[in-house]
Amino acid sequence: MTGLKDRVARLRRAYAPHEHRPLDGYLVGMATYATVTGALAGLVKVTGRPVPERVAVQDVVLVSIATHKLSRLLAKDAITSPIRAPFTRYDHPIGSGEVMEQVRDEGSNTRHAIGELLSCPFCLAVWVATGMTAGLVLAPRLTRLVATALTAVAASDFLQMGYAVAQQAAEGDHDEHTD
Repeated sequence: MTGLKDRVARLRRAYAPHEHRPLDGYLVGMATYATVTGALAGLVKVTGRPVPERVAVQDVVLVSIATHKLSRLLAKDAITSPIRAPFTRYDHPIGSGEVMEQVRDEGSNTRHAIGELLSCPFCLAVWVATGMTAGLVLAPRLTRLVATALTAVAASDFLQMGYAVAQQAAEGDHDEHTD
């Protein structure tokens, strides 16, 4: 095991000599993802659930939007910051109930890698989409129900933002007319 650690340390230094990149933490993350994915595939097999030959376009759209919303909710929403707090440090608010956080550099490389994963909606999307896709096979009705709620929240977010932009534009027009 020491030989492997030495090789990873040399590889890390060669890969990014002037920046901390927790390659061994990333390996743990990839191994965890592979284990979770394998466990889900095993669960599908053990339960005898049929895997669809094709996924319906409406399910792809529903899961895509729900994945976007859940990934953002987990990675950026102020209310989910307790999940990220062991791995990140609060930096500043970024609007719409979201916060910017910095990955904690102290501690293990695995902790650092988890911090990067949990604070990045793009990174989390792979995990969320995997779970949602497995849900379509293992519990399709429940998955569609949850995905529908998340999709409705995503649509509401865009409508709220559009309303705010329209309101600002209207107030700007009003200010111009009073001058």
